[in-house]
Amino acid sequence: MASDKNEFGKWRSFFWPIHAFELKKVLPMFLMFFCISFNYTILRDTKDTLLVTTAGAEAIPFIKVWLVVPCAVAFMVIYVKLSNILSKDKLFYAVIAPFILFFALFATVIYPNREVLHPTDLCDKIQHFLPAGLAGFIGIFRNWTAGAFYVMAELWGSVMLSLMFWGFANDITRVGEAKRFYALFGIGANLALLCSGPAIILVSNIRDRVPDGVDPWTVSLNLLMGMVVVAGFVIMATYRWINKNVLPDSRFYSPEDVKGKKEKPKMSMKESFLYLARSPYMLCLAVLVIGYGIAINIVEVTWKSQLKMQYPTANEYSAFMGLFSTITGAVTVLMMLFVGGNVIRRYGWTRAAVVTPIVLLGTGSIFFALVIFREHLGGVISMLGTTPLMIAVIAGMIQNIMSKSCKYSLFDPTKEMAYIPLDQEQKMKGKAAIDVVGARLGKSGGALIQQGLLIAFVTISAITPYLAVILAIVIVAWIIAAKALGKQFNALTSETPTEEKKDEVPAQVQAADAT
Repeated sequence: MASDKNEFGKWRSFFWPIHAFELKKVLPMFLMFFCISFNYTILRDTKDTLLVTTAGAEAIPFIKVWLVVPCAVAFMVIYVKLSNILSKDKLFYAVIAPFILFFALFATVIYPNREVLHPTDLCDKIQHFLPAGLAGFIGIFRNWTAGAFYVMAELWGSVMLSLMFWGFANDITRVGEAKRFYALFGIGANLALLCSGPAIILVSNIRDRVPDGVDPWTVSLNLLMGMVVVAGFVIMATYRWINKNVLPDSRFYSPEDVKGKKEKPKMSMKESFLYLARSPYMLCLAVLVIGYGIAINIVEVTWKSQLKMQYPTANEYSAFMGLFSTITGAVTVLMMLFVGGNVIRRYGWTRAAVVTPIVLLGTGSIFFALVIFREHLGGVISMLGTTPLMIAVIAGMIQNIMSKSCKYSLFDPTKEMAYIPLDQEQKMKGKAAIDVVGARLGKSGGALIQQGLLIAFVTISAITPYLAVILAIVIVAWIIAAKALGKQFNALTSETPTEEKKDEVPAQVQAADAT
């Protein structure tokens, strides 16, 4: 009988390594991550729909460099200043409120008046004097409202997901808890995909039900942004509840966990960057984030150019992206349940961290091979009853699904765990520099590469072979940095046994859970 209970306990800890008393902490964090990710999915798919169907996929490299990165840097400057003035809870509200306000105004005021706001005639004149390779840059200026939405949607992912949520989680979670909690937090993100994906499909297919003379995409956009605003208020309410009801409980959080670590003096932004540059640990962490940004950007832009050709209208494109998000969520939930947390616990941080670049390299190679050589495969593809373009779209979708599921189930949890052993200065300012600016630099690095190649070769299809080679080089550097960081992380965590000890669960609590 005792052996049966032990066996049951092993299987229980494999699938659900959370003790009953910990639900008070885990479930609200789960809800926060769910809502942030729900918004992220809607915003990600909507920003692509708005920009690609108006300015073209060629505009993506230009907007990432000339708008997203400067705005990310500006945000980090403001964030660092505010972090020295405001308390952590007030800082959270000060960051999320402008996002909610913008998305509400975009659907109700900005987008309905886009024809008045866009400088169409001026852009037509400018286009005559610029080379064809800069068409994407003019497209952003011509459709600047879509560009502004794209920037805010990109920043939501970096700011609310990477910086605010994970920064909050790292502050109130111990290393031992993180090994059990973080993969499960990620399940909340991907259950959000399973909800937001069908929601996007539903509102995108509304075109057959709107009256004549009404723009169906405007109706869809209003519904999508309404969901984003509601989820935003839920995020703030949940954050407030955690601060009032969870953090005062000594079982979940003790100020000594933070204060006990070595305190660093306040530093300016320039001093923060210099401080990070002198830290091999932070540099390796930055390489991981930047490497992912470059790699995923190189593949995504090529895929989205194929996708636009297959689905040219905004509603068709948005509906397909909703399907893509739904499948991504389902695959990622399975990855998290059966792969993510178990790989980290059983095989360690380093092996878990190198899975994502290896998967991205393998699937990316197959996708680029199909795009580059698809004309030579026309006979085989026609036997399958489809077209070379559709095969490229499906291959790119599979590549993106596998890459994102590995990111959510393995890359994000291992990256966030790497911050936990650090002092508060590195956590706050280092995380802002790496996750907000570093992530954007990663994507803009891929965008700069694409810009240079586009100016030289004009079209995305012409630069695809060069992008495939660059992708391989970036991922090799990413793997090397992950292995180097793994050695440093293991050394730091082995030097702080008290963190692990604090996470030990009393025997009586374990016994209560078992019953």
